[in-house]
Amino acid sequence: MVYLGTRAVLLALAVACHFAFSGLAHGETLSGEFSNWDGWWYVHLATYGYPAYVSHAQTTLGFFPLYSMVMWLVAHALHSSYVVAGLLISGIGGLVSALLVERLVAQWWGPEVARKAVLLFCIFPGSVVFSMDYSEGLLIPLLAGCLYALSRKRYLLAGLLAGLATGVGPDALAIVPTCAAPAVVAIRHHGWRDRRTLKSLVAPLLSPLGAIGFAAFLWDWTGSPFANLIAQKDGWHESTNPLAVPIQAGVLLKEIGFGLHFSHINVNVPVALVGSVFLAFGLFWLWKDRASLPIEVIVFTAAMSFLMVTSLHVPPNPRLLITAFPVVAVYAKRFVGRWWRWNLWLNWICLIGLSAITYMGRLLRP
Repeated sequence: MVYLGTRAVLLALAVACHFAFSGLAHGETLSGEFSNWDGWWYVHLATYGYPAYVSHAQTTLGFFPLYSMVMWLVAHALHSSYVVAGLLISGIGGLVSALLVERLVAQWWGPEVARKAVLLFCIFPGSVVFSMDYSEGLLIPLLAGCLYALSRKRYLLAGLLAGLATGVGPDALAIVPTCAAPAVVAIRHHGWRDRRTLKSLVAPLLSPLGAIGFAAFLWDWTGSPFANLIAQKDGWHESTNPLAVPIQAGVLLKEIGFGLHFSHINVNVPVALVGSVFLAFGLFWLWKDRASLPIEVIVFTAAMSFLMVTSLHVPPNPRLLITAFPVVAVYAKRFVGRWWRWNLWLNWICLIGLSAITYMGRLLRP
């Protein structure tokens, strides 16, 4: 009910932003708000596919295929537009994610914390991706489902879900070492030849198949298995740097120091710096509670966090933080009483405010 309520609020917010700021927003239609930023590219990919050549510009080659493939299937099955199909996928995927988060957190910290975690998950600012044409609506339920399957020792199901996830986006590659972690533990405890060890190896073997399949397709289609990496590096100027967060802080200080008008300051930078602080506290609390967490959860959160803090183009913003959902869920365990209520209000305010900016135009990524 909380999830459906927040989706209704965000839908009303998008409509209100459209009528209030349609002259200033990036899209002239309401669908332009739901497919803002990367959403436009996913719709474009579903419509036109990939160019048959390696491109150094911004093209659909910069995006993994599975979300747009499902969007294409849903649109043709329902005779709807791609924007509507993408919203249906994201909305249903968000609901499945909320249910899986509740199941997982209940295993870690009990049902009371699990209910709080779902509430926080639904109003966390990054949950706007479940109300837009964004691949996280497909990616997060696959990742959460994989973690849940690993916790139940259903390694074949975990591997299949992970293999699908790695066909959705590059950050899903964090699930590969996640699937390998229980296998390493099984090898240490039971040896290579034990039946339990052999079963646990299925998940890590299947987990990278989505990314491998995408690379194989690109090799045949464009002549290079690295066409996606080339587009990301040259078209979107994506790069990895261990000092990405300090570099972002320096950029913000430089912009402030020059006394630039607010419209000339990259709003994504302060949001990412606040997200870095949020991530740091979440990781600290997860580490303190590591005895209550399965090894795969620790590895997943660590891998996702590494990808966030080393990315110069997409640092720890709400969209990535909600993908690393254990970092969000731990706040439900640590905050109680008045602090918990303040935390909820703060997240509500940020969800409405940041989502409005995201819907309106080109100032803030989800």
